[in-house]
Amino acid sequence: MRPKDFSGTSDPMIAEGCIKSLKVIFEFMELGDADRVRCATYLFGGDACLWWEGASVALNLATLSWTRITKVFYSKYITDEVCSTLTREFMTLRQGDLTVTEFISKFERGCHFVPLIANDAGAKLRHFLDRLRPILRRDVRVAGPTTYDVAVSGALAAE
Repeated sequence: MRPKDFSGTSDPMIAEGCIKSLKVIFEFMELGDADRVRCATYLFGGDACLWWEGASVALNLATLSWTRITKVFYSKYITDEVCSTLTREFMTLRQGDLTVTEFISKFERGCHFVPLIANDAGAKLRHFLDRLRPILRRDVRVAGPTTYDVAVSGALAAE
């Protein structure tokens, strides 16, 4: 399977998806840092290629690690300001008029930017339940979900 070229984007989720996809492939292929860097930069096209040409001038390519290239990549495509905005959006997210499917999509997208919740199963479950519409929250809590996945299934069924 060949990963897609990355041409640059203003959507941080597409940029994040690119790095996550590469990470999975590189781990499967058991590539070392040097090979990861070469493969990743090979996939930069369009605006991303132009950005990389400029960014790479300030880096020692002979010793560039995967960790360092992802930090440089994130500083361009997922800035601290963007992360802060996405974190605030996630922390204030409520289901409101969204369908459960739409809410789950927004919840999962935003959860990535709040690792204290994303990496704590109990916190993720509580945060999800607390943001559901009250009637759905009640219906899901009655079933006593113990995991996020069970709560999601319950919310979909309750809707």
